Amino acid sequence: MHINSPNRFGMRSATLKWIVLTGAVVIGLIIAIQLYWLNHIYKLEQKQFDTNAVKSIRGLFEDINLSDSPGSHLQQMVTMRPSRNTFVVRISNLPHKDTLVFYLTRELMDFDILTECNVALYDKTKQDYIFQQNIPSPASDPPLKSEALEVYPANYHYILLHFPDRSAYILSQMNLWIMGSIVLVLVLIGLAVSMFYFYKQKFLIEIQKDFVNNFTHEFKTPLAVMKIASEVLAQPGIIKQPDRMEKYTNIISHETEHLQNQVEQLLKMAVSEQNELRVKMESIPVKEIIDQAISKLQPLVEAEGAKIEIKIEDDDIAIKADKTHLELAIVNLIENGIKYSRTPLIIIEAGKNGTESYISVKDNGVGIDKKYFKNIFKKFYRVPTGDVHNVKGFGLGLNFVKKIVDAHNGRITVNSVPGIGTEFKIILPG
Repeated sequence: MHINSPNRFGMRSATLKWIVLTGAVVIGLIIAIQLYWLNHIYKLEQKQFDTNAVKSIRGLFEDINLSDSPGSHLQQMVTMRPSRNTFVVRISNLPHKDTLVFYLTRELMDFDILTECNVALYDKTKQDYIFQQNIPSPASDPPLKSEALEVYPANYHYILLHFPDRSAYILSQMNLWIMGSIVLVLVLIGLAVSMFYFYKQKFLIEIQKDFVNNFTHEFKTPLAVMKIASEVLAQPGIIKQPDRMEKYTNIISHETEHLQNQVEQLLKMAVSEQNELRVKMESIPVKEIIDQAISKLQPLVEAEGAKIEIKIEDDDIAIKADKTHLELAIVNLIENGIKYSRTPLIIIEAGKNGTESYISVKDNGVGIDKKYFKNIFKKFYRVPTGDVHNVKGFGLGLNFVKKIVDAHNGRITVNSVPGIGTEFKIILPG
């Protein structure tokens, strides 16, 4: 856990996130509107097809004597629509097959219905079709066999027109609209992906910028302190003030050790980035690892007045792991717990849960808000808060811990309540 005192990063990230979210919503709305208009155009094309079909039927009545009542309204003639693709036209007189097919073909072409049509002539006395024939699309070859049409019993003669490819034909009439919409949707999706990528890149740039700032501050302050201390030690009369000389010598030693630790942390991270983290698995007593981790932090424990409690189910519990790397992971977690607590109390628990082993490090520090959980293990990331100003770092500690746990094929969980404390639990396979 690393805490960034200024909240600027959080504000920048939130603003950028809202911009990207707004852009995504706008793109979604544009796509929805485009799909709505496509559907609307499809319905208009359906109506236009029906209108042209009715006009063709009207022309057929003008070409052939089909009705004893020429003044009858055409809507009274189209007595049934068994489906969207089928028209049943009532007639008084049965026309000759060739005559019907000839004039119907001409009328369909005149009104731009250039799709396949199955025509049948129903005789009320026979209660069946007296013929069926396929009128192919002008752009296709005639089929080998006409589709068998369903009979609709009636007490009058009628002509049945069935358009099997009606929907496909209407869609073909919309090719320009469909292609344009597909291109627009692809462009918008590409724009949305680009915005997301831009947000991700911007997020990484901001994190790296904060890292550079933290890096500069982390090294600038100790170097300034060491410079002042060295100037004091260079004074001619310092040899006569042993207490003062010891004080400034200790300051230089402390700051040198601090810088050395930071450099080592950066080098470890660089090595883990260049090569896969290699672990040497062996069976090690859990208590031994925890004791050694605490001993390495003893100066910090004493300086901060920290209390550490160890709760292990069984002192003989062993864990299969890489001793050096796992110890480093525990050191990082304990160090964080001490750094971010005013009166540090660290509780370390270890044990087994079925076939898995676990090591838990709890603290009573400032805690982490749940919304930051997904980012705390990212390299350079530091939780934005104004509560702690005296803690510095590169945002590498938890990232390195995660790499160690991953190399062991394990997992690490976090549970935290702001103002109460945080628990990190390392879980390793048995």
